[in-house]
Amino acid sequence: MDINVLEKSRLFQGMTAKELSLCLDSLDAREKKYRKEELILHAGDSTDKIGMVLSGSVTIESNDVWGNRTVLSHVGINQYFAETYSLLGKVLLVDVRANEDCRILFCNIKTLLDDCKKSSPWKEKLLKNILIISSQKNLVLSGRSFHTSSKSCRGRLLSYLNAIALQTGSKEFDIPFNRQQLADYLNLERTNMSKELSHMKDEGLIEYRKSHFKLLKAD
Repeated sequence: MDINVLEKSRLFQGMTAKELSLCLDSLDAREKKYRKEELILHAGDSTDKIGMVLSGSVTIESNDVWGNRTVLSHVGINQYFAETYSLLGKVLLVDVRANEDCRILFCNIKTLLDDCKKSSPWKEKLLKNILIISSQKNLVLSGRSFHTSSKSCRGRLLSYLNAIALQTGSKEFDIPFNRQQLADYLNLERTNMSKELSHMKDEGLIEYRKSHFKLLKAD
């Protein structure tokens, strides 16, 4: 486990090396490896651990009994998942799947509530960081609702691509999804979405190759 990497992460931000060591011991931090497409957490199960992506990436998915899949979010390096479920002790309503080969650090943050009477500097910093992480995740989820509010395929694509441009500060960027994942995320049929992307390209609105996009001004 690379302490230097963890010191720079949002979860442990502001901690000294000694505080971080105490924190990791108290949270029973453990690293696990997963192969691409492997299920990390399954809907219907419960967890008392928050997951931090050390390498690779994962997707948060909603899969129903009829085989319908919706990609809710993409979780990359130094990002987190399951923090709300682990703190509240609720049953997972989503699946967490390895988007590629990845390494995950699991920390039992439920112990923070079980032993909340005993205060320490690292606990205060950790709770503050978890609050910030949860707030950021809420923005991501509300963003997806905003993108899918449009009734048209083009409207959803334009909303999503414009948001990524604003977040990256550039009109040229890479998105974290492949075509199927993007269709699932925007709740679109992949074939129709691909056709609409082609139309937008022909009209001079965008350029793209795989997951790399460039937004253009219409004539």
